[in-house]
Amino acid sequence: MSECWAYILRCADGTLYTGWTSDLERRVRAHNAGRGAKYTRARRPVELAYREKCADRHAAMRREWEIKQLSRADKLRLCAAEKERQRNGTVAG
Repeated sequence: MSECWAYILRCADGTLYTGWTSDLERRVRAHNAGRGAKYTRARRPVELAYREKCADRHAAMRREWEIKQLSRADKLRLCAAEKERQRNGTVAG
């Protein structure tokens, strides 16, 4: 099984976009090239603010839905925790 990710992008206008992918680096590049989601095309550049490794695509899709149900404040807390993990050299998941 391929590794999958749920992720949050911070858009240039400060909004957050949540998605899932099996290739995180490629997907972020696609968003920044205007080939990602319609939402992010007009809000470039985007930066990866949160990532969470998932067991498979179904788990990633489920986690994406769960994240989308969170309030903006809760999403920002996830992003802050991710920043701290990156500082400490660990990966969520």
